[in-house]
Amino acid sequence: MLCCLDVDYRSDSVVAAAVCFDDWTSEFPTRQYSVTSNSPPEPYEPGNFYRRELPYLLAVFAQVGEQPATILIDGFVWLGTDQAGLGAHLYEALGSRSAVVGVAKRPFRDSSVGAPLLRGTSTRPLYVTSVGISLADAVAGVKAMHGPHRIPTLLKRVDRLCRALDENDANGPNRPHAG
Repeated sequence: MLCCLDVDYRSDSVVAAAVCFDDWTSEFPTRQYSVTSNSPPEPYEPGNFYRRELPYLLAVFAQVGEQPATILIDGFVWLGTDQAGLGAHLYEALGSRSAVVGVAKRPFRDSSVGAPLLRGTSTRPLYVTSVGISLADAVAGVKAMHGPHRIPTLLKRVDRLCRALDENDANGPNRPHAG
């Protein structure tokens, strides 16, 4: 099993979502989860983004109930050769039991971070970083993900899930969503 995790910040709340699926090439999720925090997000601290986002990723991950082989996040695993990013902190928080693959839409200020990956007909690469899985395998996995466009289908789905979810969602907060 693999899972994509993402977080969306609103002025008065935070929503985190998880989309789980069987294999890198899956078009549809097997399960979806979300959690909503009804308090405003912590302020952004440059260089410490993980402190803001990690608690919400862990909260939605707790809903998953089993350990996936790989977790994909919107962001970086590494910010530099020896500088841990959100993904490395998530990997450590989960006891190094799941590989973590970071898929970023823009390069980090250290342009050597992340392997660039072109998907579909896009001329703008994604930047892939990883821990617990070789970078070559992480890039191959993201490249193989379903979807003809730059952003794989299930990464788009988790982004849309946490952005669209509100208290009036038919499934309600903190409940699994049928895939």
